[in-house]
Amino acid sequence: MQRLATIPAIVDQHAEDAAFLWSRRRREIDGPLLDEIDIGRIDQRLDANLQGLFASGEAAWAAASARFSDYPEAPELFVMACLALHWELEKQLATVVEAAAALGETGINAISGAIARTPRAKLRSFVANWVDSRETILKCIGLSALWHHRVDAGPRLGELVANGHAEVRSRALRLAGALRRRDLLPLVAERLATDQPQERLAASLAACLLGARRAALPVLDELLASANVSPGKVFDIRLLASAENGAKTWLRKFLDQPTSRQPALAATGLLGDRSIVPWLIERMREPQSAYAAGLAWRDLFDVDFNDTDVFIVDPASLGEQFADTEETSLPFAERANAWWDEGRGPGKHKQFRSMRKHRLAAIRASFDSPDLPLANWRRTQRFPAWM
Repeated sequence: MQRLATIPAIVDQHAEDAAFLWSRRRREIDGPLLDEIDIGRIDQRLDANLQGLFASGEAAWAAASARFSDYPEAPELFVMACLALHWELEKQLATVVEAAAALGETGINAISGAIARTPRAKLRSFVANWVDSRETILKCIGLSALWHHRVDAGPRLGELVANGHAEVRSRALRLAGALRRRDLLPLVAERLATDQPQERLAASLAACLLGARRAALPVLDELLASANVSPGKVFDIRLLASAENGAKTWLRKFLDQPTSRQPALAATGLLGDRSIVPWLIERMREPQSAYAAGLAWRDLFDVDFNDTDVFIVDPASLGEQFADTEETSLPFAERANAWWDEGRGPGKHKQFRSMRKHRLAAIRASFDSPDLPLANWRRTQRFPAWM
């Protein structure tokens, strides 16, 4: 890190824009709205701002630190982590880790995001020490590095799966599944019975990836009753791991239960059965179901609905019954019906695969192919931001 002649206002703008762009990327990276080209454009702009900071030396660190003092949140910490890792500075990285510990899980995610953008060569001097550390947060950061760069820790991974801290075990389980470490299946099976919901979810996904779906399915069913796990994530894994006919029967019973009806409705698009279109359109007319029906609709078609008028961002325009609905993107039932019935359906559009669909396709492919490592679905295409 050098002291260079810089323009403070420009350096500050780089720090602000980098934090904003990473925050947006993180919000959309597994979502149904953007595809790999859209994310690639965000990446292009994010990288440009980071490069501006890297070229600014000490002024960049001062600007990023000052911004974090004013806004002690994950996006600002991400920028600091990118700088510390790029320059391979232990003191600054220790400051970042200390700040991450105060933020908790979001702080670890910020460092994880920075690690994902850092070349392996710049991480090499840190990762072994992180993984071997007695500090839980450093072990989690080390496992994030192994995950993002798909590096196998060898015998050490088994020790991490059996670690005394659930946060470490969950990350180690995820890595074991992604790398298809079948030798660790007995340890993975043990973690299916833990009392930590997030860890059980990680173990269930790992078990499915390692060929033990039958053991994982009952655990996933139990997790749907837990308030500490996103039901959407459970439905996704459960449906991808189930045979097609069995999946339909299984999902139908949750549509009849008030507590699970909305996440089950949102998951119906994964089945790929377009015969449900009329039923989905009717659900769009119900304020309590419209958002979930919209998610299912997006899963059902490989279409960029941002280029259509099917979705609106002003719920009040859907009628008085939607007046109190939180402002978000909702499907307009009449427009959805016209789009489907009047020949403007999926065949009239260029194919569009959202980042969510890339994620689901990667998981499904690994479930179906025992020797196929879990693909990095977050790989994007890079295009200039103005295109």
